[in-house]
Order: sequence, then C-alpha cells, then structure tokens
Amino acid sequence: MHTPGTSREAAQTPLQRNVPASGSGAVAMSRRDITALPDLLGGISRAGPSRSRTPLYVDLLPPCNAACPAGENIQAWLAEVEAGRCEEAWRILVADNPLPAVHGRVCYHPCESSCNRAELDEAVSIHGVERFLGDLALDRGWAFEDPPARSGKRVLVVGAGPSGLSAAYHLARRGHDVEVRDRGAEPGGMMRYGIPAYRLPRDVLSAEMERIAALGVRITTGHLVGDLSAERHEGGFDAVFVAVGAHLSKRVDIPARDASRIVDAVGFLEQVAAGDRPAIGRRVAIYGGGNTAMDAARTARRLGAEEALVVYRRTRAQMPAHEEEAEEAEAEGVRINWLRTISAFEGPELTVEVMALGDDGVPRPTGRFETLAADNLILAVGQDADTGFLASVPGVERSADGTVVVSASMMTGCPGIFAGGDMVPAERTVTVGIGHGKKAARHIDAWLSGTQVPVASRHDLAAFEGLHLWYFGDFSRRRQPELAPGERVEDFSEVRGGLGAEEARYEAARCLSCGNCFECDGCLGACPEDAVIKLGVGQRYRFDDMRCTGCGACFEQCPVHAIEMVPLTEPATGDR
Repeated sequence: MHTPGTSREAAQTPLQRNVPASGSGAVAMSRRDITALPDLLGGISRAGPSRSRTPLYVDLLPPCNAACPAGENIQAWLAEVEAGRCEEAWRILVADNPLPAVHGRVCYHPCESSCNRAELDEAVSIHGVERFLGDLALDRGWAFEDPPARSGKRVLVVGAGPSGLSAAYHLARRGHDVEVRDRGAEPGGMMRYGIPAYRLPRDVLSAEMERIAALGVRITTGHLVGDLSAERHEGGFDAVFVAVGAHLSKRVDIPARDASRIVDAVGFLEQVAAGDRPAIGRRVAIYGGGNTAMDAARTARRLGAEEALVVYRRTRAQMPAHEEEAEEAEAEGVRINWLRTISAFEGPELTVEVMALGDDGVPRPTGRFETLAADNLILAVGQDADTGFLASVPGVERSADGTVVVSASMMTGCPGIFAGGDMVPAERTVTVGIGHGKKAARHIDAWLSGTQVPVASRHDLAAFEGLHLWYFGDFSRRRQPELAPGERVEDFSEVRGGLGAEEARYEAARCLSCGNCFECDGCLGACPEDAVIKLGVGQRYRFDDMRCTGCGACFEQCPVHAIEMVPLTEPATGDR
C-alpha cells in the first residue's frame, strides 16, 4: 500500500530501487550504509493504515424538520410508520404537537416545500401521513401519558386557540396545573370559528381537545378576561400565557348605499361555524386576497351563492393566500379579479378601479373603472389582535396593530406574563401557533423553576446535493381522495379524505432519511478492509481505525449523507 496522494513509483524506497538482489553481482553493504525504513518514509510507519482523512458518522438536520414551525421530528415518526409501528410514531409526533389530526388537515405543510424528495420526483405526503396517525389515534383511543408528579405551580392560559391549547398541553405534561379561559362558547379559537367545517370537521377538533382536557387541563369557556392582573392575583396563578388571537376585522371606508349589505369575513365565518345560515344574495363579492377571503368565498358558495367574486388589489403572485387555497376556490367556481380595488358599493352594483403595477411592484390606481354585479360584500382585508385588556398591565408593550412585543423567551415586559400565537408578530397559521405554545411552555417551565432553557445544539442541514440518489428509485406520491368540485358546494362535508394504512406506510417509505443513518448496510458492504462493524439493530455502526485506510468507499456509497470524510488530526488508535 502506498501513501495516498503519491504515485506508486514514488512510494518505492531508494533501498528497493538501487540495491541488487543477493547473489551474483551483489554489493556488500555495512550496517551504517542502510537507512532505517521509517526515516526513508518521512516518519510514516508501514505497520498499519496510513491516511490523511477518516470517515465520521454524522446526524444532519433533515430539511423537513428544519422547516416545521411546530418543531416536529418528522423524519423520526415517518421511520416508525414505515416500520409498521404506528403508535410509536404517534407518540413521537405528539411529543411536539398535541393536535395531529387537526394539523394533518389544516397545516400548509412547509415541510413538504422543503422536502429533498421533491428534487427527485415529488415531496413525501407528510401531512397525509400525519393525518393518518391522528385519525388512527382517535379511532383506537390512544391517550397521552399521565403527567409526572405535580409541581404545585398554577398557570393561566388566556385563549383556547391552537397556541393556547398547545401551551396548556405542554405545561400539563410538565406537571403544572393549567386553566384555559376563552371568550367563545366552545374552545378552539379560529380553528373552530375561522376554519370552515369542509376543511376541519368539528368532531375531529373536539376529540383532540378532549384528550388535552383529559390531562387535567381545565377549560373555561364564555369567559372574557377583563383585568388580567386581577385574574392572575385572584386565581393564584404563578404565570400567564396570553394567546387571544386576531379576531378584530380591519375596516375600510367604502361608500355604500346600504351598509347592512357589507359584513366582515370573520363575523361571517363565525356565524356559519355557530350553525347559522346568514342571508346572502345570489351574487357575493369578497374583498381581500388572503386565506380568510378564500374561505369566505367558498363558504358563500355552500350557502347558495351562484356567484362568488374575489376582488384583490394586487396580482396572484402577491396574494397572501396559499396557492392551494386559491386553486381550490377557483375549482369550486369562485372567480378572482386581480389588480382591482373597490371604490363604491351600491348593491347590486360594485364599482372597482383597475390597478397597475409600477416598476417597484406596488399597485397604483389607473383612473379606469369597472362595474361588477354583487348583492352583498364581505370584507376580508385582515384582522387585528384584541389586546386592549393588556393596556393596564405594567411593562406590556403593544404595537399599533394590537400585537404584543415579546422577548426570545416569549415573555412580555411584565415578569411572568408570556404571549404567543396571532397576537405577536409572526405568520398567522395554526402551525406557527402550536409552535409558539410549545416554546412558551418550555420557557414558562424554566421561569417557574428558576432555571434556563438549554441552548439547542446546532446541526448542519442535509442538502439535496449531498445525497446519493442512485440508491432510491422513482416512486410517485399517493394522492388523498377528494370530492368532485360540483359535490363540494352542496354542503359542508369534508372535501379531502385521508390515506389508508398501506398508502401511509408507502409514503413514509418514500422518505430519503436525509442526513441520518437508517442502517441500510451499504457502508458495511462497501468497505474493502472490513473496517465497518455493525453494532446491531438500532445501534448503527462503528469504524475500526486500525483497519480503515480512508479510501472513502463508505462515504461514496452512503445514500443519505450520514457519513462525512474529515481530515485526520490524530494517529489511528483503534475503534471509534
């Protein structure tokens, strides 16, 4: 064997090249004429491997995990589903997110947008497998593990939306007594009153919330918090987490002949969620381009509107609504008028001004007007957080839009009062809210115990370029069944169905296990020196440094970039 980086000829020693073999013509040499072999090799011993690099097993951060606002260990629970261990998968999932059946339906799955598999064929249907696990748990009655010994600490949570419920769940699992107070007649916040039933059936939402209550979390509804400081003191609460959401609809000044024909989208959706059927005309216009606007338009169609028209002042590329939401709305007959702003509403006529994008991408009026037919107008131009009740709490800083300023620990300027969800500056989604609740619970627990939250270790991201895709074949993504567009608008039945057990396992098997060893034995079979030692199922492998030559065969073979070749800084001493 020759030293890496040199030619075979250069590896020959002067002794080998110049000294004839013994026998005829041999030259007699004294001991002082012979140079020691290690000296001739520059101090490198030939007794054992000689290399400049060595393989190292690594655990990189999967891009799906990195993109999840709820902080789920997605790759781990997908692996358990692939192995057929669904309850174990569910328990890994709910360690981070207590509402998987809800989440699998309403999350906009940024994890899939980051999935490396999309570069190969299509992203893994992560939300589809999550919904499968959530529904399976409800069907089989899986319950959360009992909390540990009680801490003796009491925490008040204001708001029973995704953020508040998430915080309550994680605090209860840490042994704290938790009470949730909410103004609504039923808990759920915008999950119940803002997301229509065709996306989130109410029995699913209620069942998952009941499981949180079974941990000992007390949920009080119909309770509007007025004086937070007084309620904290009177209830003997050691800490408070406020997550009241954004329920106040923004208003715009639109000249109208009959103001009663103009309603706000949040109020409209709340009425429908409560079981009412507000009277709407045959033609309904919706002003706005967010997800709430799409939900309002789709709901209007289900209430009998023959025409639902969305008016939005920017382009499709600039709309805040998720692309999937707009596509589903259009499939159900909703028309979207881009680059239009409403200047007057005199039902049954709506006057809109045509906008044009400037060089800076900002829409500007053109002075050209159009008349559209509309019997009613629904305003969906955004929501503000109703945080006025915090004005008297010392140290709490509020912005003009009602959002509350918090530190990295989610604590406000008032010691012991934390905030999260839609009422703090962030993207307003269920998933972000759930993540806020988990993070706040972690910091509340540390604050109550006088400790610090450990700093999370940093991991490099497992990039697509580092994978060896020859290992993986092309396998198309399994689709969830959907109602036909014509059937959807007949009632509020759930539009999309779930994956079956075999489909969910198939999807889980499509995961590339980016950056983390899944024991394929490739390195074991590729090593020409038998330097890879298998430690048993679930234990992975180790390298025998006295055998390894640093050839990199294991690295080049590893399909998931769970091995890296690193410079050798110390002499080989045996096993690693």
